[in-house]
Amino acid sequence: MKNFYQLTIAIAIGFALVIGTTQSVFAQANDIKGGPLKAGDLLKDPNPNGDGLRENQSDNKNWITKWYGPDGNYENNGGFQASAPKDFIDEGSGGKLTQPKLSTVAGLNLTKTVDMEWKGGNGGTRQWTVFELDPANPSNMNRDGPVDNIDTYGMIVIHSPAARKAVMSPAHDDHAQIWINGEKWYNNSRWTGGAQTILHNVEVDLKKGANVLLYRVGESGGDAYINLHFDDKTHKESKIYPDKSKDQKSFFQEVAGVLDVQPAGKLTTIWADIKRNR
Repeated sequence: MKNFYQLTIAIAIGFALVIGTTQSVFAQANDIKGGPLKAGDLLKDPNPNGDGLRENQSDNKNWITKWYGPDGNYENNGGFQASAPKDFIDEGSGGKLTQPKLSTVAGLNLTKTVDMEWKGGNGGTRQWTVFELDPANPSNMNRDGPVDNIDTYGMIVIHSPAARKAVMSPAHDDHAQIWINGEKWYNNSRWTGGAQTILHNVEVDLKKGANVLLYRVGESGGDAYINLHFDDKTHKESKIYPDKSKDQKSFFQEVAGVLDVQPAGKLTTIWADIKRNR
């Protein structure tokens, strides 16, 4: 009988260790490497992409709170499944900007003179400004307008002292897309499960100097959040803008000494590459 009890206890302990180990593995988000996304994968979800990858990072101190972008959302998007393949930046600018182009220094500079002229039912005219979001708020995309069927665009400039690998961790509800320096690095139609919960850590390339990031999230119903942070080293060694600015004018004053000026010939090559990849 004693041996039976010992065996039962041993089995119970072993089972608990297996369950604990399994839960520990499932509590860690999956790493994505090898980007940017190739032309055929621009709207494909990461693999794996299941619930077991979710990782709560509410204790992380690096969540970004300030963004530069349109002063309101794109409204009545028809649901994120329908809106995700559409380029609302191209639509709103009459072709002067696209989503990839907006994620470059030249595209960012064009926002000084090019507003979003969406149809009245989609939000109408949107000017560019700095806005602040609470990363702990599960509905931080809801900015003085409809709370369902919306798309939010936010931008940041990351000034890196050297070319390096960095890791970004996005939280979103629902469909997220992220471009950096004209290339798409992340696409995921699956909500992450919480305003500060992530499914994936994404390794990206930062060049020395200014790196422009465009983050878009399309929402259908329920919670609506758009959040992002980078690894500790990136936040420690780089400067991320907007910082102290509160509107478009002060934002460009803030980044005046940071944005790189590209030679005209190089700009032509960049736009040609972007057009080929669209």
